[in-house]
Amino acid sequence: MKIKLITLLIMLLPAAMGLKVSAAEYKHDIYVNQDGSGDYTTITEALEGIRAYMDYTVTVHIANGTYKEKIIIPSWLKNVSFIGEDPEKTVITFDHHANIDKMGTFRTYTVRVDANDVLFKNLTIENNAPQLGQAVALHTEGDKIRFVNCRFLGNQDTIFTGGKNARLYFADCYIEGTTDFIFGPATAYFKNCDIFSKRDSYITAASTPGDVRFGYIFDSCKLRAADNVKKVYLGRPWRPYAHTVFINCEMGSHIRPEGWHNWNNADNERTARYGEYGSHGPGAAQSGRVGWAMNITDADAAAYRSLTEVFSVTSGWNPTK
Repeated sequence: MKIKLITLLIMLLPAAMGLKVSAAEYKHDIYVNQDGSGDYTTITEALEGIRAYMDYTVTVHIANGTYKEKIIIPSWLKNVSFIGEDPEKTVITFDHHANIDKMGTFRTYTVRVDANDVLFKNLTIENNAPQLGQAVALHTEGDKIRFVNCRFLGNQDTIFTGGKNARLYFADCYIEGTTDFIFGPATAYFKNCDIFSKRDSYITAASTPGDVRFGYIFDSCKLRAADNVKKVYLGRPWRPYAHTVFINCEMGSHIRPEGWHNWNNADNERTARYGEYGSHGPGAAQSGRVGWAMNITDADAAAYRSLTEVFSVTSGWNPTK
């Protein structure tokens, strides 16, 4: 009885102090709909209804619509799921690029995720800025973030995976871009994803720290391109020790025979950790690959395909369980 009384007093305290408490505050399920039928009309407003550092899961249900918002999921939130109604019709979009008022790459994001233990599902994150410079759609800094059946639309630098030892999991996602459109230092696993190149350029630009074992792993992904795109590299090292591997992927004819680029720095050839295993398609032939690429053994491939091993960077995590 005493515990219930204390809980009631805590709930009534904001009102007693004259503070406004929304009807949706601290719910386990929050509904966002632009027609006003939900708890909120914007995703940004919905974030205010999520309790900081909670130990239970909150699900933010987002109805179809185009949400032009620049969103930060703050570090004091965790255990939050953002579930769209339809991946093609639930769209979060913004249009910043690096050359607006000297903004630079890392302020251009549409969605920035600083929180840990977050899930995004059935929605699109887009940066629809014109091709005038770097324009990030998704910027992550948090750990244990999952993206399932999502679409990431942009041009240069579509997805930035920030944070040393941060862990990201992309499953059944569509990712498009022009140059270096997946880049950063995090450990990121891409499973059954559709990777679409819009220009002759580079897909990845990892900056994996030298003391981190795994960087980017593409498992059973499909690499496609626009009809006029003929010369695409799998990756180039943004920093020394970049780690990127493609396992059992389907590669279109747009992939260059060399496969990898050294970013015009011969020293990168000594440290870059690039390799392929078991891929197929017209762009997967290994005969013309650069000589400094890794030779991936059966044992290596088994490790790359083990989510438990890949994500045991700082603690255990299996994003499929």
